[in-house]
Amino acid sequence: MQIAVADDETEIAQEISSHLLNEGLNCDTFRNGDEVVAGLRRSTYDVVLLDWNMPGKTGVEVIEWATENLEKTPNFIIMTSRSDPEDIVRGLEAGACDFIVKPEHPSVVLARVQAAARRSIVKSPDPVMSLGPYTIDRNTRTATLNDEAIKLTAKEFDLVRVFFENLDRPLSRNYLLAKVWGGSDQLETRTLDMHVSRIRSKLRLRPENGVVIQTVFGFGYRMNNSEG
Repeated sequence: MQIAVADDETEIAQEISSHLLNEGLNCDTFRNGDEVVAGLRRSTYDVVLLDWNMPGKTGVEVIEWATENLEKTPNFIIMTSRSDPEDIVRGLEAGACDFIVKPEHPSVVLARVQAAARRSIVKSPDPVMSLGPYTIDRNTRTATLNDEAIKLTAKEFDLVRVFFENLDRPLSRNYLLAKVWGGSDQLETRTLDMHVSRIRSKLRLRPENGVVIQTVFGFGYRMNNSEG
C-alpha cells in the first residue's frame, strides 16, 4: 500500500511513518497541507493521514481540494487533538473516512490505515477477473483474449493485474513501480513505460477490444473501459 502521512510535528510524523514502514508499507511524509497537495498531483496513495491543523492548507482543506480536483480521491484519515463531536462530524462530512484523536498508539493507527485501505479494494470472491474479451486469473497468473492465452512475463502479469484491479483509476508512475517492482530507487520510469508498451501490444489493448491504457501526462497511466 502507498500511504501519505502529513503532520507539522516532525516527531509524530516520523513515529507513525516508521511504524508503517516496519510493517512493509510504502510511506511518504509531508510537513504541511501545500506539500500534500503537491504530492497528490504527482503520486497515487491508498490512504492519506492528515493532521487537522497544518501550515498552508489544513487537513480539511486538503480533502476539499482533492474532492474538487482529483478524479478519484484516496481514503483520508484526519488526525487531531480535537475530540468534540462537532469537529468529528465536520471532518467526516468533508470526506474523511475516519478520525483519529491524538495521541494514539502507532499500532492503532496501523489498524485504522489497513481498514481504510481495505475500503478502496474491490473484492471479488472469484480470483478470475473478466472485462469484455479479457480474462485475468490471479491464481494461475494467466491472461486470455477471446479465450486465447497471452504469454506474459511475471512482471507484465503483475502490471496487468494492477491495472485491471484499478480500472478507471489514474495511477502514478511511483505507485505502479512500488506495486510491481517494490519501489526500488534503482528503477527508472522508462522500465515502467517499456512494460506498459509491451502489454498494450501483447493484449491488443485497443478501442475495438473495449479496453485501453491511457497516458496521464506528467502523472502516470489509467486503464479505461472504452465501451463503458
